[in-house]
Amino acid sequence: MSGKLRLCVLGFVFIFSNSFYTDNIEIGSRIDAFNGVNVYYNGHDFTHTRGRNVAPDGYNLGLKYQCVEFVKRYYYEVYGHKMPNAFGNAKDFFDKGLEDKAFNKKRGLMQYRNVREYEPKVHDILVYDGYEGNRFGHVAIISKVTDEEVEIIQQNMGTKTRLRIPLVKFYQYWTIADYNILGWLRKED
Repeated sequence: MSGKLRLCVLGFVFIFSNSFYTDNIEIGSRIDAFNGVNVYYNGHDFTHTRGRNVAPDGYNLGLKYQCVEFVKRYYYEVYGHKMPNAFGNAKDFFDKGLEDKAFNKKRGLMQYRNVREYEPKVHDILVYDGYEGNRFGHVAIISKVTDEEVEIIQQNMGTKTRLRIPLVKFYQYWTIADYNILGWLRKED
């Protein structure tokens, strides 16, 4: 067998076995964690839900295994934070009518716009707008920030729980280099 053919066969076996493995992960299985807050597998269909997750005190955390449920559960478990408006899609977390660095009353958090003078920080909620193929938007938690990139942790993206996105500073302005990112929310004391 030639070297190229062997690599193709090995690549196919890897892809097939990796696909087979991820298809056998049970929905609701823990696949990652950040600061003790678990990320759960929701399958490959991001619209899939398994009922509502409610905290012991009755606070609505969201639809099980969706991105919103992870972010709200993270803020609830790490900060004890309850959003005044406990409902809505991911893109609804960001109030487009607010100025940069303004208090978002619906979420009870400070809001920062992408491409502005304020740098994102670890624990911020990153908010994506809706786009073709996903009208609901997406939310994630920023898990790491360097001079060159941010890392996010997310739920409901198959098994891809971590993603690194370039971070650019141009003069005094910070930009997370993804056009669909509206900005980030932050719990401030």
